[in-house]
Amino acid sequence: MTRMTTEQALTQALHEEMRRDARVLLLGEGAATKRPGLAREFGPARVRNTPLAEAIIAGTAVGAAASGLRPVIDLLFAPFLTYAMDALINSAGKLRYLSGGQCEFPLVALAMTGSGWCVGGQHNHNLEAMFVHAPGLQVLMPSTPADSKGLLKAAIRERNPVLFFIDLGLLHQEGEVADDPEEIVPIGVAALPRQGTDVTLVGYAKTVPVCLQAAAELEPHGVSAEVIDLRSLKPLDTACVLDSVARTGRLIVVHEASGLCGIAAELGALAASRAFGALRAPVVRITGPDAPAASSWALEQAAVPQAQAVVDAALGLMAEPLRRTPVVEDAWRAQA
Repeated sequence: MTRMTTEQALTQALHEEMRRDARVLLLGEGAATKRPGLAREFGPARVRNTPLAEAIIAGTAVGAAASGLRPVIDLLFAPFLTYAMDALINSAGKLRYLSGGQCEFPLVALAMTGSGWCVGGQHNHNLEAMFVHAPGLQVLMPSTPADSKGLLKAAIRERNPVLFFIDLGLLHQEGEVADDPEEIVPIGVAALPRQGTDVTLVGYAKTVPVCLQAAAELEPHGVSAEVIDLRSLKPLDTACVLDSVARTGRLIVVHEASGLCGIAAELGALAASRAFGALRAPVVRITGPDAPAASSWALEQAAVPQAQAVVDAALGLMAEPLRRTPVVEDAWRAQA
């Protein structure tokens, strides 16, 4: 194990996968400039800067993937993905289906997202739910350096297009990362960094540390909180969430993106439709506002879910009167 930042872990994953598979390319806005070690080792044929033209970058990646290559494209900030949506959604996401499986589109699109750098609304916009809505795409958003490396390696090896969101606020966070180049994190499997019995806290990216902090602060109140790190937004590990809700009977979902039609809404509907008998209190969503991100640090942070809000919500749920008799732990499976 080696201690490194998320940014270093992502670069290490690219090094290892490009050595492993000569079909892997890295294209993007400043891709060679930001990662000079990759440019030196693999040369301009496999690592190159591109113009600031997201639609062209994504379109090139789709064509490269269809011809048998495995492109990784760096589109810098998530709002710029809107320029690339036609290629990513209408081509990469749909053409394998429309071709009857004759074509595959193994590509990865990297984009930084979220608060923490005060870059304002044109560079900070959490768009992950937009791509979760798109058929054929997979969507990842890890919270640790180890998962960032392991999931990026898995994404590069995947046969389908993957949107890989990098939380800006976690870019320089340090953590222990495996040295084994063959160790990957499977797509579609959530992590359970903390077990508990009273309430389930679900987050991804920077809201996972928020949930962990809230869980620690709830302990002196006699509340045992379980924390789930989704890691993969599509495919979604519904079994992990439902198993946890069946044990705790209470669910709080936390994310920085707007709550309207977001991941928290999906998980709330999941719990209501497939674990209703286990719920002891209403599902709570703690999300960002339906508003552009501010450039001011104070205003930016005011829009981000904080641990105290999670603590207050959990204590409120614990005070709710018991609505129904809890069912056995795996009762949700019978409703599937």
